[in-house]
Amino acid sequence: MSFPANFLWGGATAANQFEGGWNEGGRGASVADHMTNGTNTTPRQITRELKDDLYYPNHKASDFYHHYKEDIALMKEMGYKVYRMSISWSRIFPTGTEQQPNEEGLAFYDAVFDELHAAGIEPLVTISHYENPFYLTEHFNGWVDRRLIDYYLHYCETIFNRYKGKVHYWLTFNEINAGMYPFGIYSGLGILNEGTTNMNDQVDIPQQRYQALHHQFVASAKAVQLGHSIDPENKIGCMVAITPNYAYSANPEDQIKNQHSWQYCNHYCGDVQVRGAYPAFAKRIWAENNVEIKMEPGDAETLRNGTVDFFSFSYYMSGCVSTDENLLRTNGNLFGGVKNPYLKASDWGWQIDPVGLRYTLNELYNRYQIPLMVVENGLGAFDKQEADGSIHDPYRIDYLRAHIQQMKKAVEEDGVDLMGYTPWGCIDLVSASTGEMAKRYGFIYVDADDHGNGTFKRYKKDSFAWYKKVIASNGEEL
Repeated sequence: MSFPANFLWGGATAANQFEGGWNEGGRGASVADHMTNGTNTTPRQITRELKDDLYYPNHKASDFYHHYKEDIALMKEMGYKVYRMSISWSRIFPTGTEQQPNEEGLAFYDAVFDELHAAGIEPLVTISHYENPFYLTEHFNGWVDRRLIDYYLHYCETIFNRYKGKVHYWLTFNEINAGMYPFGIYSGLGILNEGTTNMNDQVDIPQQRYQALHHQFVASAKAVQLGHSIDPENKIGCMVAITPNYAYSANPEDQIKNQHSWQYCNHYCGDVQVRGAYPAFAKRIWAENNVEIKMEPGDAETLRNGTVDFFSFSYYMSGCVSTDENLLRTNGNLFGGVKNPYLKASDWGWQIDPVGLRYTLNELYNRYQIPLMVVENGLGAFDKQEADGSIHDPYRIDYLRAHIQQMKKAVEEDGVDLMGYTPWGCIDLVSASTGEMAKRYGFIYVDADDHGNGTFKRYKKDSFAWYKKVIASNGEEL
């Protein structure tokens, strides 16, 4: 046997990229609602005021808000055991600062969770998935302001109590280590400094960013303790965007640079959330960025007492690290790197490395010794719909098959404790980085283009039937 009998097979989406209904049911605007569409070469624009002559793709997204019953029925048909989704913070608290929640928003997620349970699917809920209410950016500059900890915890307390017994698996923040990079408003930190006009060229102040990330660490740790106190059955995890890097050469300087990249990219956040304290190398990172973290009394104890139950992560690609600045570069999730000559790449330049997933699983499990879960993985590609409505996507099947095979080896041969697997964008959704619909990940095609035109009808791709067999066989039929 490879995967355990209770392995959680499923898929993943995020409210801001999938849900739509942005101004319905009492919902307020989120940070994503202020971002226009873009392309692989043209960055998304960020506007403080919504403009009639610009298109904001997250407003309608894939329209799960009106299609959730149909979408969950398709997940049931595939055999999902779990569905990773997020709650839109601004659907519950439109500005993030209210004392009383929006009942219509709470009722919507009640309906979604009831539909999932009727289909035999366990929800895995990301509490904050790049989904801050925009009001918190306008008036507090996001997580730079420590008051967001209390606003976030009020939100957590509301949903932990409301959905007690309906949701047992939670993630506090999506890809929390995105805060290590100068992504500002769309990293989850919600920072929008004057002078910022697009996603790829944000005004960055490292002191702000690292302090804001510290506030998220404290908020996450407090949320873990709160969630356990409200329902001891809750399992609450962290979520980190993992990109394993390799040293490009045997040059010892390349090896040191690669070690530093792992510490910076992958372990800084993981160590705080799993081990409950900043790692020793954090002092070097702070010094390199001229940062001094302001720790309030009790913060260290909070971090120590609020460690997560499991470690979840996204995995799409790997990169290479070199001290040679003349080497060819490549794109990637969160950041790029030196091009690896041994790997192929996706249409968006992301290097495809299934073996890197096994390598990552080993690195993480042997470092942390708590259960792991791959909550994002997949291939963004151009899909063509044939005249009869069919979509043939053998490239996606090949990608996912190869990664599942490496997960099996990590479990069978290496002894990794792996809880589940939820490929990203199981139903087509808006790309976070480019705002496109054309960059498709799903097993299910949504008839919508980059400007929101289309019927929004759902169509099964060839990968739908393939993944259904994989789940039914618990990963034996690949």
